[in-house]
This record gives sequence, structure tokens and C-alpha cells, in this order.
Amino acid sequence: MVRRSDIVKLVIGLFALISGAVAAKADTKAGTDAWSRGDYVVAVEEWRQPALEGDAEAQFHLGQAYRLGRGVKTDLNTALDWYRKAAAQGHIQAGDNCGHLLHYQKKYNEALPFLIASSDRGEPRAQYLLATELFNGVNIEKDWIRAYAMMTRAASAGIAPASRSLALMDQYIPAEQRQAGILRARALDQSADGARGAQVDGLALDSRSRESVTLAPVSMGVAVSAKRASDTVADEEWRIQLGAFSHAANAKKLWTKIAKDIPRLATMKPILKSDGALTRLQAGPFASKADAEAICKKLKASGQPCLTLSAS
Repeated sequence: MVRRSDIVKLVIGLFALISGAVAAKADTKAGTDAWSRGDYVVAVEEWRQPALEGDAEAQFHLGQAYRLGRGVKTDLNTALDWYRKAAAQGHIQAGDNCGHLLHYQKKYNEALPFLIASSDRGEPRAQYLLATELFNGVNIEKDWIRAYAMMTRAASAGIAPASRSLALMDQYIPAEQRQAGILRARALDQSADGARGAQVDGLALDSRSRESVTLAPVSMGVAVSAKRASDTVADEEWRIQLGAFSHAANAKKLWTKIAKDIPRLATMKPILKSDGALTRLQAGPFASKADAEAICKKLKASGQPCLTLSAS
């Protein structure tokens, strides 16, 4: 028979547990607010206790602080420890950073599982690193088709070293394997949508701005900026990107074909952006992210890769 006193104890215990979780979240938010103001020491102090109590978001933030040397002395090993703790609880960006940092530390066997998981979700920096490994075939079995596919995706996402690496790959990988890689890249783009939908993104924190974040992977020395996910962002225009090409003529040829199939695009002019190695085909502007994604969805349904980008 359940006694009334036991029920009271259970209720009190549950209340204490819930109150503790709410307090941890409050401390985490206070740390985030302090970081946004540039009060890094205060932010670290606010995050430490929730992180020790197992709050994944606070653990990720502490990893960021130790990696960047803000509020604490730079310590990549401590950063990695906090990233691992957060990643073990399913924090997506902590897992991404584990892969980048382990690769930077030349702990390739430990890095590869993280890089593979991130690449499957379409994370471009991880795709760049994994493509490099697959091309060299030193720490993982060589696979030039898969390497070319992932490098193509990373280059299309605007990773500058990936564009240069793709141009070098063209000199070594046979044409038939490059073509197979392009087809694989399209499949990767479609499968990444499903992988992203099955996971929950964590909060990236590396900027004083509330609107944008900058993740600077130390393994590459490349900063990749991204806007917070929202359907409409004030004072911005959205574009779609349809591919990256070694020859601008091929980009123009694809545009001619796509514009015929999608009447909405026929009213726009193509935007060709070249970094010297590749020409990226883009179109826009769209008034909102949702508007751009609707067009991308139609294109992907027909087998055409498409990315949504902020024009700012």
C-alpha cells in the first residue's frame, strides 16, 4: 500500500529536480547574454556549474570559450573534453567541433567517426576534411568518387579550400569517376536533408551579434558565417545556388535548361560568382528564406542540387 508520506516525498523530489533544471537553463541563458555583451569571464562563470551538472548547451559553450580563449586561457584539450561531453548527449555542433579539433590534432582515427556523421548531415567543413582523407587514402580507404562528391558539395557551399582542392582533383581523377562523383553529390544533397531532419541543432556561439554566428575551424583556418535559421531576416535577400563549375559556359548552359523548367526562375537573371577555380551559379533575389526554399524543393524533386543562401 502506498503511503501518503511517500507520495509527498516523490512530489517534493520531482519538484526539486524540475527546479534544478530550470535554474540550470537560467544560468545558461545568463551566460549567453553575458557572452553577447562581450563579458566572457562572466559567461564562463555562469556556464560552469550547469556544465558540471550535465547541461549539454553549457558544455558546448564552455568548449567554445576554451577553444577561442575568451574568458579563460586557450586550452584545446579542455575544449575537446567539453565538446565530447556535449556531443555524447546529442549536441550536433559539439560533434562537428570534435571532428574538426581532433583532425587538427592529427588524431585521425578518433576524428573520422565525427567527420562521417557531420558529412552525412551535409556539414560542409566536415565534407571538405573527409573528402581530403578519402582522396589521399592514408587514414581511410581511398575512394575517389566519394571524395569528389563530397568536395563538390563543400565547394558549392562556399568553402574556399574545397574549390581549390576540387580543381586539383580534376588533374588526377579520371573523367568517368568525376562524373560519377557529381551524380553522387546530388544523392548526398538529398540524403543530407533527411539526416538533418532527424537531428536537432544546438546553439552556435562565436560572435557578439545576436543575428549571426561565426565558426572558425582551427583545422582549416577558414571562417564560415551562417545566419540563424528563420523564414524572414530583415534587410537581407535570399538566393539559391545551383552548382559550381570549372567552366562558366557550363553554368550558363544549366541555367538555360532550368529557367525553361521553372517559370519563376525565367523572370530572374543568373548570378555567376567566380573565385578563379570555380564558377558558382546562383539566382535571386528572393524576399524570404521560405520563398527560396520552396524553389529549391521543386528543383531537388527533379534531381537538381540546390542550396539556400543569404545574399548578405
